[in-house]
Amino acid sequence: MDNQNNFKPYIPAEKITPELTVTSIIVGMLLAVIFGAANAYLGLKVGMTVSASIPSAVIAMGIIKMILRRNSVLEVNMVQTIGSSGESLAAGAIFTLPALFIWASEGVIAETPSIVEITLIAVIGGLLGIFFMVPLRNALIVKEHGILPYPEGTACSEVILAGEKGGASAKTVFAGMGFAALFKFIIDGLKVVAGEVAVTFKGFAGTIGTQIYPAVMSVGYICGPRISSFMFSGGILAWLVLIPLIVFFGGDAVQTTFAAGGAYGIWSNYIKYIGAGALVAGGFISLIKSMPLIVKTFADAIKGLSFKANGTAKRTEKDMNFLFVILGVLILTLVIWIVDIIPVPFVGALIIVIFGFFFATVSSRMVGLVG
Repeated sequence: MDNQNNFKPYIPAEKITPELTVTSIIVGMLLAVIFGAANAYLGLKVGMTVSASIPSAVIAMGIIKMILRRNSVLEVNMVQTIGSSGESLAAGAIFTLPALFIWASEGVIAETPSIVEITLIAVIGGLLGIFFMVPLRNALIVKEHGILPYPEGTACSEVILAGEKGGASAKTVFAGMGFAALFKFIIDGLKVVAGEVAVTFKGFAGTIGTQIYPAVMSVGYICGPRISSFMFSGGILAWLVLIPLIVFFGGDAVQTTFAAGGAYGIWSNYIKYIGAGALVAGGFISLIKSMPLIVKTFADAIKGLSFKANGTAKRTEKDMNFLFVILGVLILTLVIWIVDIIPVPFVGALIIVIFGFFFATVSSRMVGLVG
């Protein structure tokens, strides 16, 4: 709480500057389309996406400040926020909806989903996430300020503020970007040195390795020693404890996997699922710990249920009216239940909304920890 009380926003709450403008919406939507399409293709091609937050921040700063000659850091931040949302929505779609196409090819469902179905599912999921984040913003961002590092958000803010301040700050940020780009070109482009270094212990089945990319080091620096130590200890546990134990006690299937792919084969077929389970369990533990704060946030919001906007609140403390949030969630629940192209009963719609809230909380906290 002390961190929250001592925090002073870069733009004072009393100062009103352009933020949600026609310019920020149009430019943000263009970036959202570009990064959304690029990440949808990349995710379907190689199974992973690239975060668009920092590229959006850089492009937004260049367009708003250097091309349009507008001087509002909040407007730049709004462009970055809207632009990076395209990548997030695309990732949510491409990692889930292909299952429907697979089921259709195997005869589990009658036909593949249409573009209308895909659009409706994505829109409903996106709106639910937005509504859920209204109370969670106070619980996980405001109240946890200084506790959760939000490394990616921190990096975006540094890029934007460097462009705002100019001078030495901007030089430092762009020098870092240039060094990272050159380093990656040498490693992945020219292939002068290997980007990954690993040593395997014969007879032990354990492996020690590292990636020498600047991006990885910068994430560790932003997260700090506490969060980084969690990730490091998890790597030690996986590669030097769990993999040797699985190989030693595993049956024929494990031995076949190990003979074909080594320690990496064990990681791909076993460890990453253990890690995913640990991630979800940790998220639910965090959810339980945060539940009193979330309940208090809901209680405070319910006390002020009204259609009237709170004109007395500071600019940095204004949220969407909580009654609108409740009505929005109820309407979306009914849409999921009633619309024919989403074949879900009422109980299924309730389960979607309830688990959607839980996983929104878990994923938001994970973003706060590791970006």
